[in-house]
Amino acid sequence: MTTTTFSVPTRDQVSENNQAIFDNLQKALGFVPNLYATIAYSKNGLEKYLAYQNAKTSLSNKEKEAVNLIVSQVNNCIYCQSAHTIIGKMNGFSDEQLLDIRRGKSTDAKLDALVKLAAEITQTRGNANSDIVDAFFAQGYTNENLVDLILQISDKTAMNYFHNLTKVPVDFPLAPTL
Repeated sequence: MTTTTFSVPTRDQVSENNQAIFDNLQKALGFVPNLYATIAYSKNGLEKYLAYQNAKTSLSNKEKEAVNLIVSQVNNCIYCQSAHTIIGKMNGFSDEQLLDIRRGKSTDAKLDALVKLAAEITQTRGNANSDIVDAFFAQGYTNENLVDLILQISDKTAMNYFHNLTKVPVDFPLAPTL
């Protein structure tokens, strides 16, 4: 079996459209994350993905980060675990809260229901236990929230799979192991 090595393309190796996106990411973040740069192998992929990732949602930024963390944990993606540990801190989570979320729980009952359902949906490929779904709704979540949760899971799963396949270098401080 041969192993394909994926290198991270530089700005001059991507399309003109992606070069402009690289410039915007450089301004906004101070760097172009390796995973985003690798998506730029596709002339349209990076623009398409960023539009999807940045689309409006009924979930708060904290809720999105909780979903991103638990899905990345279930899918064993160290790149996304690491990136979303940093972003989770930027959204107000403590180190212990971030570790709890990655363990599939939260001391906040509403967030706990969200994290448990996100983990269940990811593990069962959408065939979630009805008790876990009922607990989600019992915490005040709506059908709109459920739709947005599934879309958030699909966003993060795509990136998890992308990194798990390409194994491009993690350019964030590594998330602690559980």
